[in-house]
Amino acid sequence: MLASLMKALARRFHFTLFKEIAMPKTLIILAHPNLAQSTVNKHWAAALRRHADRFTVHELYAAYPQGKIDVTAEQKLVESHDALVWQFPVYWFNCPPLLKQWIDEVLTYGWAYGSKGKALAGRKIALAVSLGAPAKDYRADGAVGCTVAEALRPFELTAKYCGADYRPPFAFHTIDSNAGYSEAAQQAAAQSAADYLAWLTALQQA
Repeated sequence: MLASLMKALARRFHFTLFKEIAMPKTLIILAHPNLAQSTVNKHWAAALRRHADRFTVHELYAAYPQGKIDVTAEQKLVESHDALVWQFPVYWFNCPPLLKQWIDEVLTYGWAYGSKGKALAGRKIALAVSLGAPAKDYRADGAVGCTVAEALRPFELTAKYCGADYRPPFAFHTIDSNAGYSEAAQQAAAQSAADYLAWLTALQQA
């Protein structure tokens, strides 16, 4: 009898300890219209899938090839995770259209904002983006004329309007605008996957 009680207590203690030290799980909303041809995002996705206990990779274009988003399912998916990351290639200083649609349709009044919309309140939200221009362009005196964070300001405003805990973005720039699929570009993209994982780990632990 005593032995059984001790075993039960040990199991309970182990389960409680595991819950306390377990890494929070992060939802990655990946929006890339052609991931197979991606130089960067496919490396990131592959790295994330090797850590399925910590990250859920949700490919929007694979989940909704016809563009009809299941709003209820998406909201439940967000609710089941501790943090949310929107991952995408930057197109004309914005996200691909399906992610914009996701934001428009999923972040509804009464769920994401409004007097009763508290689903994102306090939840960490961040961006992970790839940019087809070198870092020197994203400066006040560069070709773009502003920083990456400034260019992505609408996403920050959206997150904060919903009461979320918005964090600075992870950004990867091409080494050269004409690098394309060169060996150097591929090596840099592969290295960026390790940097991305480190950034996500810091995001989870912060």
